[in-house]
Amino acid sequence: MSQHQHFQRVKEDHQRELVEDYVEEIAHMHAHMGEARASDLALRFGVSPAAVSKVITRLKRDGLVEARPYRGIFLTEFGQQMALKVSQRHGVVLQTLLTLGVPEDTALSDAEGIEHHCSEATVAAMQRFLDKMSSSL
Repeated sequence: MSQHQHFQRVKEDHQRELVEDYVEEIAHMHAHMGEARASDLALRFGVSPAAVSKVITRLKRDGLVEARPYRGIFLTEFGQQMALKVSQRHGVVLQTLLTLGVPEDTALSDAEGIEHHCSEATVAAMQRFLDKMSSSL
């Protein structure tokens, strides 16, 4: 991979990261609070309601969410699939860090960033590593 291709991939990862974080958090809020509201997302991410509105507009355009006035934000089927994939990838990365002996607070923080930059091949290798470690216990 050339240096240009490497930086292009990182740039694309950063653009996807925001989308994935929002989709994952909307799914989390529905599972644990019964709903996802823009005001709650603003608090969670430490951003203004206007910033959340801009992202939600993008998510709607991309077919990931439906937002209804005074009714909250709902993932489409496509959004739910993405949320599940992101959540599973996050779990594999987090568990790998913990298995390697990274302290829990650090692993939780690091997994939030690392998860968006791992290829499917890397995540699969991490899962094989975890499977090997659990079978050797």
